[in-house]
Amino acid sequence: MNIDKIVKFLKSKLFLTIIGFVGLFLVAAGISWAIFSLTSKSGGSSVVSNLTGKKSKINLNLPKTEECPINGMKYTKPEKDIWTKRRPITAMIENHADSRPPSGLSKADVVYEAVAEGGITRFLGVFYCGVAEGEVEIAPVRSARIYYINWASEYADFPIFMHIGGANNFSGSGDTAAQVRALETLENIGWRVPGGNDFDTTYDSGFPVFWRNYERLTHEVPTEHTMMASIDAAYEQAEKRGFGASREGAKWDSSFIPWKFIDDKALGSPKAANISFVFWDNKAEYDVEWKYDGTSNSYKRFNGGKEATDLAYDNIQLSAKNVVIQFVAETGPVDRNLHMFYKNIGSGNALVFQNGDVIKGTWGKDSRTERTKFMDAKGAEIKFVRGTTWIEAVPAGNTINY
Repeated sequence: MNIDKIVKFLKSKLFLTIIGFVGLFLVAAGISWAIFSLTSKSGGSSVVSNLTGKKSKINLNLPKTEECPINGMKYTKPEKDIWTKRRPITAMIENHADSRPPSGLSKADVVYEAVAEGGITRFLGVFYCGVAEGEVEIAPVRSARIYYINWASEYADFPIFMHIGGANNFSGSGDTAAQVRALETLENIGWRVPGGNDFDTTYDSGFPVFWRNYERLTHEVPTEHTMMASIDAAYEQAEKRGFGASREGAKWDSSFIPWKFIDDKALGSPKAANISFVFWDNKAEYDVEWKYDGTSNSYKRFNGGKEATDLAYDNIQLSAKNVVIQFVAETGPVDRNLHMFYKNIGSGNALVFQNGDVIKGTWGKDSRTERTKFMDAKGAEIKFVRGTTWIEAVPAGNTINY
């Protein structure tokens, strides 16, 4: 009797309907898996993009006549046409010794370096003009600290700020001191809102802007060193969110005050050819050297005694036209999570290395959104050589050898 009922059910319309839905589900799942596999191979977590093999969006042989407002470098007219439709992207990039070399950092217009915790430094890359020519992927993206937000705030009221979480006290435990709560700060200044300019994987950003790549390096690394991001995808997402070049009728640079720039003028005999310093004692992997290259009139970076390179661009050595030592007051650890605090609002001493020479001066920044200015001994604003500038936020009192 039971067998007859089963046979009858198998021949019923209800059973055929169920089978139909199951079949459609399996087909849809198969298609989704195939699409995911293709996207992973083209830019996802299993394959490293060879950016040097990609063609530029524009003809780089055209005359370079257009000045970048952020680093003063000259670019082609088509590149300017691209960047003027955007606003700057600021991104947190890891410098843990296990995560090196980074990807895409050589395309930043300006780079800031400071200690994140435990003597381990982290970068804030400012991407705008240098990424106009083609697709750029950056890695490894890491968490935010409050003093990096202060720097990012110099690049418009609402720059795109890319990171993975950050120091916070959302749990209510009190483990993170109030002065270093980065995520709460992002909420307070209006960046961390749904669809806002805060691009955080722990909030409302994900693929295709961010993804994990466990095979970017030839050695295995912990998960926290595997996050990649696409600059182009971020710009596409920013446009959809209403953060193109303009927002609510105002262009991003309407109140932006650029630094002043000059052309190359190398000394015949360099006075400051080798710069070296430490952030923390007994953290040799994070010691920094900048060695002057007269041929390019730039400084080449070394980190932990090794060449600092960009993995995405054939391991080209990172370089800078200007290396700025910004001496900052260091406080901490300020809580049980060992967070540090570096005062980059206020004023202090500075050294600016360019053209094989050094200028002794000071820095000043009166508020979060105000541009940091660097002044010489006579109080005149220091002009930067056109090209990439690195700002090294070194604890006040540390020795700079040159």
